[in-house]
Amino acid sequence: QVQLVESGGGLVQAGGSLRLSCAASGHTFSNYAMGWFRQAPGKEREFVAAITWSVGSTYYSDSVKGRFTISRDKAKNTVYLQMNSLNPEDTAVYYCAADWWQRGLLVLASTYDLWGQGTQVTVSS
Repeated sequence: QVQLVESGGGLVQAGGSLRLSCAASGHTFSNYAMGWFRQAPGKEREFVAAITWSVGSTYYSDSVKGRFTISRDKAKNTVYLQMNSLNPEDTAVYYCAADWWQRGLLVLASTYDLWGQGTQVTVSS
């Protein structure tokens, strides 16, 4: 069974840091992309960051550029999102997603084929 399992969310004070992890298992794809999205209450799901698995090209939304870093560990089939300088506007449920075919724009949620269960990140002021 192909699945994405996220971990690392929690409560942090403004200015703090968190690292999210997303482990992928049960697949045989080698040339794909992974992304992170987030959804705050009452808002649409928005793109945060993405990385291509084979080359490691990275992409960020303007709202997190310079504060968040996406990376991957090929041996562990895991993608990470290091989040620094967090502020209350970063509060949301964070989802990782896999784009097995890389046929669409990585900033679009509709591009992705599989989603994790989500992990809550809460930043207090």
